[in-house]
Amino acid sequence: MSNLSFSIGDRVYLAKRPPYFKTAEPMPMLRPPDLIPLGSEGLIEQLSPGGTYTVRFSQGSFFINPDDLSLTPHSENP
Repeated sequence: MSNLSFSIGDRVYLAKRPPYFKTAEPMPMLRPPDLIPLGSEGLIEQLSPGGTYTVRFSQGSFFINPDDLSLTPHSENP
């Protein structure tokens, strides 16, 4: 899905589990890969350095590679 780009405010879900999650905080921390279940929905907050997105999930905000995300079905335009 590397050809897919997201916009701020898009609703996305976690389609692939990364090896770890990096928190989007002033002092980022690495978190375990089972912190956020596959299929969890989040909101794109911003494009972050390195081509990642800051995504807010119920567990907090994290830097997520776009290859690990998919648009939720109701976010896609017909």
